[in-house]
Amino acid sequence: MSPTSDLLAQTLAQPGFHPRLPQQRRLYEAAKAAIHQQQLAAGGKLPSSRDLAADLRIARNTVIAAFEQLAAEGYVTSRLGSGTYVADLQAHSASMRGGQAHPPHGGRSTLRAQGTVRLSKRGQEVTRVAAGPKFEIQPFAPGDPDFSSFPLKLWQRLQNRVWREVGSDLRSDLLDYGQAGGYAPLRQAITEYLRLSRSVKVSVEQVLITGGTQQSLDLCAQLLADAGDTAWIEDPGYWGARRVFQARELKLHPVAVDGDGMAIKAADLATKPRLIYVTPSHQYPTGAVMSLARRRELLDVAVRKDAWVLEDDYDSEFRYTGRPLAALQGLDNDDRVLYMGTFSKALYPGIKIGYLVVPPALIDGFKSALYDLQRPGQLMVQAALADFISLGHFTTHLRKIRQTYGARRELLRRTLVHHLGPELSGRVTISSEESGLHLVIELPDGVDDVALERLAAEAEIQVKALSTYYLKKRGRRGLLVGYAYCTPEKIAAYARLLAGIIRSAFRR
Repeated sequence: MSPTSDLLAQTLAQPGFHPRLPQQRRLYEAAKAAIHQQQLAAGGKLPSSRDLAADLRIARNTVIAAFEQLAAEGYVTSRLGSGTYVADLQAHSASMRGGQAHPPHGGRSTLRAQGTVRLSKRGQEVTRVAAGPKFEIQPFAPGDPDFSSFPLKLWQRLQNRVWREVGSDLRSDLLDYGQAGGYAPLRQAITEYLRLSRSVKVSVEQVLITGGTQQSLDLCAQLLADAGDTAWIEDPGYWGARRVFQARELKLHPVAVDGDGMAIKAADLATKPRLIYVTPSHQYPTGAVMSLARRRELLDVAVRKDAWVLEDDYDSEFRYTGRPLAALQGLDNDDRVLYMGTFSKALYPGIKIGYLVVPPALIDGFKSALYDLQRPGQLMVQAALADFISLGHFTTHLRKIRQTYGARRELLRRTLVHHLGPELSGRVTISSEESGLHLVIELPDGVDDVALERLAAEAEIQVKALSTYYLKKRGRRGLLVGYAYCTPEKIAAYARLLAGIIRSAFRR
C-alpha cells in the first residue's frame, strides 16, 4: 500500500469522520483535508484510481467520482497519460492576487498574522457589546417565555396537515418565497386579532409578515431613514432596537422615560427625529404605560417633525387584569405610526414570525422591499400558524399561559417581599403593574446594581441591572427579574437567594 493510500485509509477508518456521507464523498473529504493540511504535498502524484480502489477495498467508480470532484474544485490536476497530481493551492492563490505566494505562519492566514483583518466601523460599533449571551433564554432572564408549555403535538398535527396538502399539489405555492407580504390567511387572522384585542385600525393589505421585531425594525430603518438621520429612543430602552439603528448608521437620541412613558422635553424638541421608537403599552424595561396625554403629544410631535413612530407592542398579550390596552396606532389620524408585534413571546422564540402594520401610503414600497431585500419565505409555518389562530388554539393557549405567568408573578412578588423583610420596606420597591414577563426591583441611587447582577450570576441567577439599559449615563438603579421561564419551585428558591444578595448589599 502506498503512503497516500495508507494516509487516506487511516482517515477513513476514524469512526467520527463523516460517518453518514456516501463513500465517494468521504474519500473526497479525506483527500481535501490532507491537501489543505499539506499532508499531500503540492505536485505529488496520487495513486491510480485502480490501485487506490484496491488499497482501500472500495469500488473503482467510487474513486473516480471522488477524483472528478477534486479536479472540478481545483484540488488536483490530471495530465493525460501521466496521472493525477496535487495542485499547488498557494501558487493559485497568489495568481488570483496578482502577487507572490506566502507560506502560512503557524497555520494562520497572512492577513490575520499581520493583524489587518477587521470589521467596518459600523460592524465594530454594533458588536462592541455582545448582548446575546446576556439576554437569551436563561432562568430569571427578563422577557423570556416558557416555551415548554407550547402545545407541540397539536402544532405538529397542523404542520403535518399542511405538508400533506403540499404533497398533493393542493398548496404547492407554499414552497415559494411569497411575494404578497406573507400568507394571506395568516394576514387575515392577524388583522381580525388586532382589531378586536388591540383596537388597531388595520386592513389586510396593511399587514406584512416579517421574521420578527428585529426584521420589522430593520425594514423601517432602511426605508424611512437615511444614514445620519436621528432616531429617538426611550431611555432606558430596548437594546435590540439600538443595535438595528446603529447598524443603519442612525444617530441615537435618548428621550427620558418616567411613570407616564416617554417624556419629551424642550431639548428633545430641538432635534429633528426621523424615527421615534416607543413601547407605549408596556415600556421596556421599566414597565411604564404611556398616558393618553403623552400619546397625543407624541403623535402631534410626529406630524410637526415629519417623523415616523415605530410602535413595538412586544408583549401586549400578557396583561393579567382587565383587557389589553389599546394601541397607540389606534389614535393616529395622520398615518404616522407603524405598528409591530411578534409571536415569539406568545408561542416560542424560534418561530421567528412577526407582523408589521404600515400606513396605506407605504404598502407598496414595504411589500416590494420585504421581498427584494429579505426573501421572507416560511410560508409552511405561516400556514400552520394561520390554522392555529383561526381554529381558536391561539386564544386557548394565551388564556392558559396568562394564568400560569400571572401566578408565577404573584409568587415572585410575595417571596421577594417576605425575604427582603420590613427593614427594606420603603427603600426597595417592587413593580406592581400586572403585565409583561418580568418585574423590576427598584433600588436607591447609591446601590451598585451592576455589582448585584454579577453577584446574582455567581449564584446562577440571571437578573439584569436596570442601569445598563440607559444609553449615555446610568439612571435609575434596579434589577429586572423574569418569571415566565421559571417553575414555581425555582422561583421560590431563587427569590430567597436574590433577596439575601440584596440585603447583604445594604448591610455593606
